[in-house]
Amino acid sequence: MPRPRQALLSRDRIVEAAAALIDAEGLDAFSTRRLAAALGVRGPSLYNHFATKDEILDAVADSITGQVDVSYFGQVDWRDALRRWGHSYRAALAAHPNIVPHLARGPGRRPAALAMADAVYGGLVAAGWPPARATHIGALMRYFVTGSALGSFARGFVEDPGLYAEQYPHLSQAHRLAEHQHQVDEGAFALGLEALLDGLSHTYERVVGPLPPLPPGRPAY
Repeated sequence: MPRPRQALLSRDRIVEAAAALIDAEGLDAFSTRRLAAALGVRGPSLYNHFATKDEILDAVADSITGQVDVSYFGQVDWRDALRRWGHSYRAALAAHPNIVPHLARGPGRRPAALAMADAVYGGLVAAGWPPARATHIGALMRYFVTGSALGSFARGFVEDPGLYAEQYPHLSQAHRLAEHQHQVDEGAFALGLEALLDGLSHTYERVVGPLPPLPPGRPAY
């Protein structure tokens, strides 16, 4: 029989299918057997492209990290770069929360994750931050972003007004939080990010020196 014009499997196709499975079923339910079934192939076929299950997970995590925009570092004020990076980073992770626990282990050998760390660290050092402080800021932002992407604060409260009425009088409207999930979660993240930037601005003045002037039209911190 003639060979098919296109291979049945590719790394990109495996990563795409794995990401879809993890999004739908969660990290604990993911297996190479389940992935092979979803792709319509035998399990050993996967190992022509990935040596282990962890390699597949790393590739999925890195494909998501690759969606994060770090292009602003070195191009705009470090505060604005952190703000834009933070929102882009959270959007990428919030769209795929089930992979966040694996992604949060750190960059390892993942190319996109290492490129992101390099861009952030390099941009902060170029802006005047001491190397140790630049490392701390990168870690701080990762903790903040990954934590915010792991779950919804608003969805943590059940939609049962009777639960709160008598025992928790200050939570009398908590049952309505789920109706406003996007506003609550996005608003909390934006507020926290601005608070971080404000605090980092004060730290910069204490550790480095006067802040550079903001471009026209940018908000004060």
